[in-house]
Amino acid sequence: MELKLRSTPTSPFSRKVKIAAMVLGLDGRIVPEFANPLKPDDTLRVQNPLGKMPVLLLPDGAAVYDSVVILDYLDQLAGGGKIVPADAVARRDALTLQALGDGIMDAGILIVYEGRHRPAEKHHVPWLDYQRGKIVRALTALNEKPPPAEPNVGTIALACALGYLDWRKQVDWRAQFPTLVAWLDEFRAAVPAFDKSYAPPRD
Repeated sequence: MELKLRSTPTSPFSRKVKIAAMVLGLDGRIVPEFANPLKPDDTLRVQNPLGKMPVLLLPDGAAVYDSVVILDYLDQLAGGGKIVPADAVARRDALTLQALGDGIMDAGILIVYEGRHRPAEKHHVPWLDYQRGKIVRALTALNEKPPPAEPNVGTIALACALGYLDWRKQVDWRAQFPTLVAWLDEFRAAVPAFDKSYAPPRD
């Protein structure tokens, strides 16, 4: 059963899916297909009416989105209870951590979009500070109590968020949060899929 992953190579949310697929042994069944969310005639807007990526296309024509749902689908496809814990408390914690990691990426993307889609003289500094505040608060909490460096939906999201900040540099997280630097190093060693999923930036 071939699955198509519609996204851009450098999307941190797409990276979540790629890492999950590798961890679950499903990466050989997923074919990447480029999507342009800003292009009005891209079929992404039909596959996901929100025009957001990633979208996973199934053989029966169903479209699964967004990354949270895709990771849950892949976990079930692999037998369940692998990256989405079966234990109720562990599941709650992993899903909550995933929400935090996704929130860091969302805020980071909004910072990038402000710079990309608005002229410099129209950048709204309070808005940018508001987004950076979300990132810093999240990283502060995680730095005080990092999770075990084991692959689940939460730690995958966190690793992708830190990787995205390494690329776009919305905040200087490495200087401020040394415990998370050590955590990411440990995660990379435990989950080779993190480095394998890296796509060289195009800009």
